[in-house]
Amino acid sequence: MLQEKELDFKSLEKEIYGMVCKIGCEALKTVLEKWDNELHKTRETSLYRDKGKRKTVLKTLMGEVEYSRHVYLHQDEEGRHGTVYLLDDAMGCKETGFLSEALMERITSMICVTTYRETAGAISECCGQRISHTAVWNAVQAIGGLVDQQEKDNAALAQQEKGRGEKETKVLFEEQDGIWLSLQGADRKKNDGQKKEMKLSIAYDGAKKTGKDRYELTGKVACANFEGVDQFYRRKEGVIAATYNTDEIEHRILNGDGASWIKRSITDETVYYQLDVFHRNQAIVRVVRNKEAQKTIVRLLYEKQIDDALLCIETLISNTEEEKEEEGLRNLHGYLSNNREGLIPYHRRGLDLPEVPDGKEYRRGGAMESNVFSIIGNRMKGRRRNWSIAGGNNLARLLCLKATNRLQEASGYYARSVGERYTEEVITVLSATKAKEREGKGYDGFMSVSIPSSMFWLKDLARAKSFSELWD
Repeated sequence: MLQEKELDFKSLEKEIYGMVCKIGCEALKTVLEKWDNELHKTRETSLYRDKGKRKTVLKTLMGEVEYSRHVYLHQDEEGRHGTVYLLDDAMGCKETGFLSEALMERITSMICVTTYRETAGAISECCGQRISHTAVWNAVQAIGGLVDQQEKDNAALAQQEKGRGEKETKVLFEEQDGIWLSLQGADRKKNDGQKKEMKLSIAYDGAKKTGKDRYELTGKVACANFEGVDQFYRRKEGVIAATYNTDEIEHRILNGDGASWIKRSITDETVYYQLDVFHRNQAIVRVVRNKEAQKTIVRLLYEKQIDDALLCIETLISNTEEEKEEEGLRNLHGYLSNNREGLIPYHRRGLDLPEVPDGKEYRRGGAMESNVFSIIGNRMKGRRRNWSIAGGNNLARLLCLKATNRLQEASGYYARSVGERYTEEVITVLSATKAKEREGKGYDGFMSVSIPSSMFWLKDLARAKSFSELWD
């Protein structure tokens, strides 16, 4: 009935989906142009002088929607002349660019779990349009660059103690760690090495129980970057100050593996640094061969007998005859000595911390290993993946937003710089006859769609009631 030759269901489904997307694009075009005409009629003619129409393309989940809207000459309060599109302002295109927000959300969500090429393929398959992996890459770089600028702005405000965060907590937990990622050729030469450490920081105000032995961090914020120590410190402080009212924070618990860049966050006596227990025990097990000696050192540290623990390691050094083992034991002694102030966990120091808010718990730290993998490692490490420094930073920013349930904000950042870079405009000053063709009451966007004769029922369905009537 549908066609003389047989169609399998998969092909039929795709063909109908394509036709419906075309109808949707035409319907959206009709609505946008009608909306623009209404704005044209109701504008203040003394402020907005009509300069004709321009065509543009809006990329949507249904496909590309080409439509025309009026451009106006406008003079601002300072006497400067410029052009303005009232429809763009009404649509919020200054915030979303000419890729629809829904499409941008799809791109940013997919790129956090799969490659640029696979993201482009999935978008092309499901969204009624062709988009290359290069276009996806360009979009991610644009979004990442805007997130970067916002983080820098927040860092500047934090330095001036003008953070905009409103969330209040007396105790803030911070955990930091690094992950080594492979670099691409050009950046390898600049970095003088095949790999570079990406720094990652998370902060949260507690944890809530979600299962028998499962907890979820609350109020989590995160940031990651390849940059230097001081720059990263300012960045993470900006991220914190953008969410938390830092004036209300009385205590900070800093958990880390002992890296020098992490200790940059120890700024005053309100910051309590603790050496991550996992990394501490891992360092002991890797070097100390004797199982009983391992248990003895860990027990002495637990009992706060730090000098005795170091003395035990010194005894092992004096009793070994192997040069490699001696070197490892000396490194372990230095590691524990350099992190002496953090060998006793914060919960065993007798600190007078405020009461835990209802529904939350103060955990003992150690969530960083899981977050390093789930935020950065799972997407960016292994499988022969190599990154440019700029490209790695931009993707890491989106991964941090995703991990803290803020990824949707990225689509709003997009347009503040992208604008019409992905569109091609043609100035068209309409004559009276041409204006009638597009602006007359008889124009029906549905009927201009090319629909195969074998699917006449689709056009019958569209003819049932025009979209312009539904819009009214």
